[in-house]
Amino acid sequence: MVIVGITGTLGAGKGTVVEYLVREKQFAHFSVREYLKEELEKRAMPVNRDTLTAIANSIRSKYGASFIAEALIKRAKERGNDCVIESIRTPGEVEALRREEAFFLLAVDADPRIRYKRIRFRNSETDRVTYQTFIRNEEREMHTSDPNKQNLAAFIDAADYVIRNDGNLGDLHNSTEIFLKRIGQKKTKKPASKS
Repeated sequence: MVIVGITGTLGAGKGTVVEYLVREKQFAHFSVREYLKEELEKRAMPVNRDTLTAIANSIRSKYGASFIAEALIKRAKERGNDCVIESIRTPGEVEALRREEAFFLLAVDADPRIRYKRIRFRNSETDRVTYQTFIRNEEREMHTSDPNKQNLAAFIDAADYVIRNDGNLGDLHNSTEIFLKRIGQKKTKKPASKS
């Protein structure tokens, strides 16, 4: 079972990569965001970027930095087929996933102005912000020394593969295929024989 963890910047195209893996490659999809939305709904709290971040940080502080990833890994193993876990953002999540035999971290990034246009077009409950707020939110999530909080810059640097998504949909699909070929080669690589 291959587990692909997706990280990256807001509006970079992570969800579009997930849709492609699910539709074209029959990956199962597990989402940190959906997990957090479930937790907010249980508490009758509004769903927005601030409450999603706050509930994530609260859960990680209370139960450990890897708790959310471990919950999603458990769900993935119950399904038993290749899966994609979106959106990996803390060191604890990566550590938990790196313990899995066939885990690969994929980062998706793009120019900030392109990403802002995409989120405005998408218009989800967390996307209705000014460009200044968009940049401020991203800066808050890019760097931290707190293991329970988001640290996107570190994960983009630590990714097994980075897709730069400044082009069109066809370019993104091609980049995803290149990533899949690379992890397929790593997965099937035989250990060197000892002489």
